Amino acid sequence: MRRENPTLALMCLTVLALQSLVAGINLAIAQLAASDLHPDASDLVWIVDAYVLAFAGLLIPAGALGDRLGRKGVLIAGLALFGVANLISALAPNVAVLQAGRALGGVAAALAQPATLALLLQTTRPERRPYAIALWTACMGFGGMAGNLIAGAVLQYFDWPALFLTFVPVAVLLVAGVAAYVPRVPRHDAPTDPIGTVLLTGGLFALLYGIIEGPGKGWSDPVVLVSFAAGLLLLAAFTLWSLRARKPLLDPRIFRIATVRAGALGVGATFFALFGLFYVNAQFLQGVKGYSPLLTGVAIGPLAIGMGVMSRRAVPLVQRYGPRPVIATGLSVIVVGLALLSMVDAGTPYPVYAVCLLLMAAGMGLCAPALTGGILAGLPAGSAGLGSGLNSAAREVGAALGVAVIGTVLNAHHALRSADDFLAGLAVGYRVLAGVLVVATVLVVTMWPAPARDPEKVSAPA
Repeated sequence: MRRENPTLALMCLTVLALQSLVAGINLAIAQLAASDLHPDASDLVWIVDAYVLAFAGLLIPAGALGDRLGRKGVLIAGLALFGVANLISALAPNVAVLQAGRALGGVAAALAQPATLALLLQTTRPERRPYAIALWTACMGFGGMAGNLIAGAVLQYFDWPALFLTFVPVAVLLVAGVAAYVPRVPRHDAPTDPIGTVLLTGGLFALLYGIIEGPGKGWSDPVVLVSFAAGLLLLAAFTLWSLRARKPLLDPRIFRIATVRAGALGVGATFFALFGLFYVNAQFLQGVKGYSPLLTGVAIGPLAIGMGVMSRRAVPLVQRYGPRPVIATGLSVIVVGLALLSMVDAGTPYPVYAVCLLLMAAGMGLCAPALTGGILAGLPAGSAGLGSGLNSAAREVGAALGVAVIGTVLNAHHALRSADDFLAGLAVGYRVLAGVLVVATVLVVTMWPAPARDPEKVSAPA
């Protein structure tokens, strides 16, 4: 197709921009804490996580909205709103406005991101789709690294509002590019299901709220317990409603399909590990190693190298050996990377640290394309936006859990008291992440169907 390459480039750049602010904001915490806004510890948590909460909670209904109203139009609307949200955040006169801007940015990201994969699939020739999905999934991971690098470079020379202002012209350029080069694709009769949308969104919001607040308040805090109870009740109600509805937003029966079930779990598990790393990487490199914000952003570069190289190699490997052994190898390599990271300390040379990052990135690049393909293979072509939303929601929930788990471990070890306490908590945290990932790996590999399916069929719906 004439517009295949421009569309692929724009969709990947969009994902990079949307994901950058998930991780990059962590480097601005110190400046925000010392700013004229005078945020307290709870304010800082929600400056960071308001974006994640809105983003993750709305991904599935936003994906269905794009299927129904038109993916290009919803993508443009999401990108325009993304620019406005970052302008609001940059100009925020107080904490409440900054948090509102961050939440609005999460809504914008939820609108835009599912449409990127759906449009990419629609405009890419079938034989090229596995490679396109591999590049898109690599950019999902690159986004966190790009966020660290961009934030490090900006915050080295400017104050925190400049980080948000950086993304305003980016949003404008992406809107212009999408409008000019991305073709409109047919709309699909996606279900409206307002009751299911409210139940699912409310359940995810409540669950994520509990996950976010748990490390700070404690997992036995009444607010956290009520949040989890409300989330589980709403998600149970959503499941019962969807099983009876004539046209549900998301039919729970799709999880009977092994690749959908295993793919969602695997995607969540990989980003559980990656964002657990992102959460402590800046603290380790800046607080323990004494790196500047810019050097901290550059130091995470091996993640981009490993993921970029292995995501390209993953496609021929899946075609030759099938998805299951490739996924098993990739997840296992991430476990090894986490285990090695648990042994770093103040005296660890950077090249050794870089090898650990490289291993984690290689594992992710190896398994992520097949996991995403497994989710998409279980859904009809008209639900590509919904499938992309499900994939991204699994990713965001996994990321939130990874941050919560390692944050809880650090708090338990009184990580803020001294560098030694932090390193002790860091070691335990990485081992806990590795242990959870081992369990997830066994489950994913066990659930994945054998013999392996045709990789082109697994990679994407026609």
